[in-house]
Amino acid sequence: MTPVLLMTTFGLGLGLAASSNTAPYYTEASIANTAASIANFYAPNTFVTIYGVNLAYVTKAMTADDISGNVLPTALIGTGVRVLVNQIAADIYYVSPSQINLLIPTLLIGGPATVQVEVDGLAGPPVTIMLGATAPALFQLDASTVLATHLDGSKVTANAPASGGEVVVLYGSGLGPTVPAAIPNQLPTSLAVVAAGDFQVQLNGVAVDPTRIVYAGVVPGYAGLYQVNLWLPADAPQNPEVRVGTAEQMSPPQLYLPVQ
Repeated sequence: MTPVLLMTTFGLGLGLAASSNTAPYYTEASIANTAASIANFYAPNTFVTIYGVNLAYVTKAMTADDISGNVLPTALIGTGVRVLVNQIAADIYYVSPSQINLLIPTLLIGGPATVQVEVDGLAGPPVTIMLGATAPALFQLDASTVLATHLDGSKVTANAPASGGEVVVLYGSGLGPTVPAAIPNQLPTSLAVVAAGDFQVQLNGVAVDPTRIVYAGVVPGYAGLYQVNLWLPADAPQNPEVRVGTAEQMSPPQLYLPVQ
């Protein structure tokens, strides 16, 4: 399971081919939080998708060849595509003429940030987005179901639901700083827990006992990807709404975990 495969599709259907002599074009409104598939919900170390035209001349996803010495690429081999966020080159996971998936640099802090795409030196318009301290979002199987797995790695689905008392693994983005801190542009090699002392998981709007959060932190080997290992209460409600985050910022509502 890779971050590229985890990213949900949130296309604009622009349907225009790239031109080799035209600068990339996109707007603030055509940028989205990849996991949540919504705009205006960003933070450092968060997956973001840019939609537009002339964003690349080829279609390419990150492969092992693009990673050197555990360092993530700021340009995929043979693409000439870079994305600068406050003049810091972002890690690139996927490019196509109409879409770029990237990771907001971990060096940044909350506040306004300028995003600009460059393709072989041709620069697109600088657009401003707002970064929060966190932007917690759970990856999704579909429009209403969170991506979760049983401990054996199989997906939690309506046909293979979780049970009360079981430990399930949720996958998310934007859960914030960790201890130890993320190293910019590098794949994490060990566990690192979410730093927020009030991190919580809510089922149907009620926070679960914090001792049931077995682990909340990064997934070793996958920059920007977080996992939450949740020990479900024995009396967990059927198909509860699941949200993660802090009192200051929770993940979007109306996403559900299959539980029977």
